[in-house]
Amino acid sequence: MSEKKIFIFDTTLRDGEQVPGCKLNTKEKIELALQLEELGVDIIEAGFPISSPGDFESVEQIAKTITRAQVCGLSRAVQKDIETAGAALKHAKNPRIHTGIGTSDYHIKSKFNSTREEILQRAIQCVKWARNYTDNVEFYAEDAGRTDNDYLATVVEAVIKAGATTVNIPDTTGYCLPYQYQQKMEYLINNVPNIDKAVLSCHCHNDLGLATANSIAGIIGGARQIECTINGLGERAGNTSLEEVVMIIKQHKHLGFYTGIKTEMLNPISRLVSETMRMPVQPNKAIVGSNAFSHSSGIHQDGFLKDALTYEIINPEEVGADGSKIVLTARSGRSALAHRLQKLGYQFNRNDVDVLYETFLKVADLKKEVQDEDLREMATAYQPEAILAS
Repeated sequence: MSEKKIFIFDTTLRDGEQVPGCKLNTKEKIELALQLEELGVDIIEAGFPISSPGDFESVEQIAKTITRAQVCGLSRAVQKDIETAGAALKHAKNPRIHTGIGTSDYHIKSKFNSTREEILQRAIQCVKWARNYTDNVEFYAEDAGRTDNDYLATVVEAVIKAGATTVNIPDTTGYCLPYQYQQKMEYLINNVPNIDKAVLSCHCHNDLGLATANSIAGIIGGARQIECTINGLGERAGNTSLEEVVMIIKQHKHLGFYTGIKTEMLNPISRLVSETMRMPVQPNKAIVGSNAFSHSSGIHQDGFLKDALTYEIINPEEVGADGSKIVLTARSGRSALAHRLQKLGYQFNRNDVDVLYETFLKVADLKKEVQDEDLREMATAYQPEAILAS
């Protein structure tokens, strides 16, 4: 089975920046865009040009700087938005305009006070406007997750006919379950006659913690692009995490997909984004959290020390992490204690370790983590002439 390319559309600089307190200046955006290009993302959504003069400048400067990745600007289905996006992207080597409108009845009635037919015509028109600036047009059907499938298929067929080359099917509110999102993609594949003329894209939010699962379900259902952010940053509860979907695709080769991402850059770019956007990464975050490759349970530590594959499915070096860590706590066992003492250069037999372990537990019950200095004090107190391995 030949592998199918999954295009990685990074929206850290647009959707990720919508997190309160994560505003970036133009210089910071350019620096991150260069790192995203080096990482291997296919499309960089650089911003929403009409939203502010600063965002216009950021998109314009990124468009001038990036040479390999496609540079994308967001717009609403408004002519002025699209004209502004086109102007900001005019120096890009391969510009993409990302335009669209809400298609769910919630949006049509409550947000736009409109009708399905009027929204359909606006969708067609915005794609035609965007085509005046680039052949690379992506249409988003906002709140597609809650949009009736028949109507959604009608919109998708119409915007592809109007010239959209990518169609984004966002689960804007994070409402869908994975099987529902997969079925939505499958429905479009099977019911849109001209679907072969465009790429379907996943854009999932994490309101129910399902953004990553839904994105994977989406590509299984036929989508070939995933929209995501570094560290899962984004509006409300965040977006699909780039690092998670990339490693799922890499680990589960039976799915038959691949990306062009340099996975050894995942941890370094995670730290860069965290520092630049002043948004700490939770310690237990998959792939890039500080505890992602840490082991503190005695049972886990014993198994890991015998064979890392017993408790790790990813080599830390593969994702640019510093390495696996054995963290000594009151839950740790003798194997971990003996391993750490040996790493510190001490030579103790099994009986010695048994005795030291009792002291270790007393210390560990008083501390969140037992440090190397604590172990040195214990070793010296137990055996002042403790032999250090040469």
